[in-house]
Amino acid sequence: MTTAIADLNNTVVGGWVRRLAGNASPRRNHWNTRTTYYRAAVTVLNTAPRTAVTWKSVVAAAQPHGCRSTFYEVAGAHARHRMIDDLIGDGGADSLQIALRYLRADAVEQLIDEAKVWSFWLHRQQLTRRLTARMTTDQLENELIAEVTAWARRRPALAHANDDTPPACAVEDLTVLHGRRLSGTQAANQLTEVVRNATAGH
Repeated sequence: MTTAIADLNNTVVGGWVRRLAGNASPRRNHWNTRTTYYRAAVTVLNTAPRTAVTWKSVVAAAQPHGCRSTFYEVAGAHARHRMIDDLIGDGGADSLQIALRYLRADAVEQLIDEAKVWSFWLHRQQLTRRLTARMTTDQLENELIAEVTAWARRRPALAHANDDTPPACAVEDLTVLHGRRLSGTQAANQLTEVVRNATAGH
């Protein structure tokens, strides 16, 4: 299991987060802009259905810094530094399967997918610190499922959005923990059920 745990440091989605979040320049930190809109999306989701989740409502929730142009720099077909582009660019079979699951025509849905990764990241960091080489594949999987469940219960509106899709990083991590013997599609389906069960009744 040592190799699988080590491989968690080299995932595509993990690299995307580290590349953007690791920019120390306050004037050119695109991650700060993205997180402003991720937080705004969560705010709107938490008030739905009273407030419809649209680009306008997300921009309004991002005030005083929200505006249409920066929203579309973060989300949409021509946005900069999209997570989906890193998955497609990787070209691996699992990455492409995961990309197909998260390929969205709607900019708000794309933003929500990325917001799930952003909000799950602390859970992922806690997870990676807990994993040990002595754990079996089943134990590693159970630890990941426990974190996805905890995240979904803490953020039910966000977790339930986009048909209960789990954070893309968790899907990729599950394939890695299985030594790539579990496909991206299988991992996504499995964790969708975990999210669905965790948010039932919300």
